[in-house]
Amino acid sequence: MKIGTASTAESRDHLSALIARAAEGEDAAFSELYALTSRKMRKTISVVHSRGADIEDILQDAYLKIWRSAHNFDPDRSSPISWMSVIARNTAIDALRLKTLPTTDLDLALSMPEPVPDGGDDFDYDRARPIAATAIRQLPHDRQTLLSLAYIDGESRQSLSKRFGVPVGTIKTWLRRTLETVRNDCAAFEAQAAS
Repeated sequence: MKIGTASTAESRDHLSALIARAAEGEDAAFSELYALTSRKMRKTISVVHSRGADIEDILQDAYLKIWRSAHNFDPDRSSPISWMSVIARNTAIDALRLKTLPTTDLDLALSMPEPVPDGGDDFDYDRARPIAATAIRQLPHDRQTLLSLAYIDGESRQSLSKRFGVPVGTIKTWLRRTLETVRNDCAAFEAQAAS
């Protein structure tokens, strides 16, 4: 069914049905939904975000959100196109915000002093390693994964945001709180071992 050739009510009903079928995991319905609406969603995104290369990435993110949120769509509250356009527009706005975020984490990392050459560091790494490992093992699995991806694999905050499906600010908060938890647990383990 071509959207332009059907009546408005038929188009709306057809798109609503496709969203409902996509919510049930039907790939063919989602593919048809994409084919019928991607041009409109691309235009919606380009109004907010004018860079051509980024538009395709934003469009992909928007459709991923549409897929994940399809079960929340209520045809009695809005038309399918309006609902999808809001998701596409918000995704484009989020992408713009990410581009304007300050780089304080990077600036802070670059301002850190060089490590002291061997022999000048009196920290007991052999003693601290099992304490830190115990504190990290006590974290929930998702927080262990977050720390590993961020600090061992070096994954960016933006990448983690996409992976976990939350804003970059939330990722920063999770990392800060998780590190505070590990630090406090390490201090508690050290105090317990000393007594």
